[in-house]
Amino acid sequence: MEYFSLFLDGFNLAGQGVLHIAFVGRLTGKKRRPWHFAAYFLSLCAIELISRRLSLSGVLPLGWGVLALYGMTRFGLGNGRPVSWLAAVLAFYISQLSFGVINSVQAAAFPRLIGSPLLYPLLVAAQLVFFALCACCFAAVCRLLRWTEDSPARYIGLLLLPTLFFFAAQLYILHTAYRSIAASLPPGEAGRHGGLLILQAMGLAALLCSLYAFRQLCRGFQAQAQLQSLTQAARAQRVYIAEARARYERTRAFRHDVKNHLSVLAGLLDGGRLDEGRAYLKKLESVSDSLSFPCRTGNPVVDILLGEKLGLAAAGGISAQASLLLPQPCGIDDLDLCVIFANALDNAISACRSGQGPQSIRVFGRRQGDFYMLTFENTCDHTPLPPAGTGLSNIRSVAEKYHGAVLTEKADRRFSLNVLLNIS
Repeated sequence: MEYFSLFLDGFNLAGQGVLHIAFVGRLTGKKRRPWHFAAYFLSLCAIELISRRLSLSGVLPLGWGVLALYGMTRFGLGNGRPVSWLAAVLAFYISQLSFGVINSVQAAAFPRLIGSPLLYPLLVAAQLVFFALCACCFAAVCRLLRWTEDSPARYIGLLLLPTLFFFAAQLYILHTAYRSIAASLPPGEAGRHGGLLILQAMGLAALLCSLYAFRQLCRGFQAQAQLQSLTQAARAQRVYIAEARARYERTRAFRHDVKNHLSVLAGLLDGGRLDEGRAYLKKLESVSDSLSFPCRTGNPVVDILLGEKLGLAAAGGISAQASLLLPQPCGIDDLDLCVIFANALDNAISACRSGQGPQSIRVFGRRQGDFYMLTFENTCDHTPLPPAGTGLSNIRSVAEKYHGAVLTEKADRRFSLNVLLNIS
């Protein structure tokens, strides 16, 4: 029995080590390596050995295990502090919960098998069922709570505190109702252990419900942040629209007075007043230049936006050019066009500034039947593409509004954003 207990303990530690590292890696989206499993397994073995030598039991060894898994998640996998704590607590809580469920079944059935040769294979089978139950619970948690770098870590306390409460309640149940995985209790206690089994199943359901509520809460916060961002973008685009309309009115007024200006200029030339004629002509040229757009797309709002953004890029030493003509009628709202161009050009300028060597931005468009393809190309660095931010999400929302699509490509130091829009 002594050797079998050692085998069962080693088997249990190895299985939990693999499951825990696999769980925290999948939960946080980090790649696991063989040394992660080996180092964590050795940590669990060291904790078990020290606990046996010092005759420690209860919460203290479990606390050491949580700290060991936190350290591996924090420093081995490179996760942040809040998500590392959450992953470690969840891993041990689910393990203890699964352990308690199996214990409830064993405590009701195994006392009758003491002394029977069937006890040993049944204990091994119970250990395998324990691993399977842990794996299923871990998969359910990962499905409800898949953590990424852009997940709102500031809200993680809303989930960590109830999880700690569930964990503490489960530890209390384990250390007051059970002593080992092969607890030998009187058969009359089967009803009590059946109640504990139901209570622990409710604990698992409560955890899953909390995770589901947390996921919906985070989605609500993210939707609210995106709505605020879109609202701010809409306010900014209204400024472009107001400026475009004001420039249009000035242009129309200038055209209305062109005949008068030409009459004055002709009178100066006919009277031989050449110097005054030249000065008057220069004034007309300056007025004309102030009304002209550096980029002419056929849409005054886009012309103003392109002029401002490409001028900002040129001021930063970035070579910028635009070559596109929007169809008329376009069928796309001016606000939506501003969302696309403003976000795409802001991202392009930011990417150029982060790169080395010659920097350039190129914007062009072409019509394909009832669709219009906008392409934004810019230089960038060699690092992989970061997760999609709010700007790209806003562009994708506009494209979906017009039954289009967004495609991003990166080749070496060149990034391309293609936005397809239905203009029919």
